[in-house]
Amino acid sequence: MEVWIPITICAAFFQNIRTALQKYLKGRLSTGGATYVRFFYGLPFALIYLWALHEFGGFEFFTPTQEFAVYVVVGGLSQILATALLVALFALRNFAIGTTYSKTETVQAAVFGVVLLGDSLSTPALIAIGISLVGIMLISASGSRLTVREVLVGWTGKSALFGLLSGGLFGVSAVSYRAAALSLGGDGAIMQAATALAYVLLFQTIAMTLYLIVFEKGQLSTVVRNWRVAGWVGVTGMLGSVGWFTAMAMQNAAYVRAVGQIELVFTFLISYFYFKEKTNKNEAAGVALIVIGILVLVLGSTTKVT
Repeated sequence: MEVWIPITICAAFFQNIRTALQKYLKGRLSTGGATYVRFFYGLPFALIYLWALHEFGGFEFFTPTQEFAVYVVVGGLSQILATALLVALFALRNFAIGTTYSKTETVQAAVFGVVLLGDSLSTPALIAIGISLVGIMLISASGSRLTVREVLVGWTGKSALFGLLSGGLFGVSAVSYRAAALSLGGDGAIMQAATALAYVLLFQTIAMTLYLIVFEKGQLSTVVRNWRVAGWVGVTGMLGSVGWFTAMAMQNAAYVRAVGQIELVFTFLISYFYFKEKTNKNEAAGVALIVIGILVLVLGSTTKVT
């Protein structure tokens, strides 16, 4: 098994924990505040990680370029908007379905990767993405009965539109982060990823701080008061981001995000056992297809790491 695969699975696990914590905080914070905590509390850990790689791992610091900065800003803004839409989506659908909608990013990341970076996709990858897309369509059905109308209604409702837009923006951020890491040059994927992560979180923290000061003045103090839970959002978010950035510095972003759909398994477990939310047969079948898609990609991919 290629090393980026277990790294991606670990990233998906930590991201799922972070998202669950953000859903919990949504009852105490605004959408902006719940979005902000992942950046504000994640930044110190990302900087410590970067410093540790330099001090103890022997990695040299990279000098950022203008190209790197552009990708950081594009990816950072896309992720801010995507996260805000995902948090807002939790008010419309349950935790599991809200998260699943955003997973259309896999297909969208594949398109963005091919168009923007010239990435290629193997036949198994295309089949895997297609299977997963069918699974997502099943989950999008708004009723318990599977009909053409239900599928169409599911894809045109407000929650679906939020989810699709969130997924698209996550796809843009994934490709941008891969491009940012690769633009640094060298052959050290770990340090490339750590550098990109640190700069992205720094930019996002500054941008969101200014936003909250101007538009949601009371949220900064509320974020600080909720540090016990928000701090864990930072820790788990940073651990997940380290995994995502490292994997995407090693492999095509579409492949990474496809394997990352394993997060849906963690999502439904948390949704059922922690949030006590119910799942119907269509949704369960959709999750099963997504998992099958992941297995097809993992077992059938022969693409080498870059």
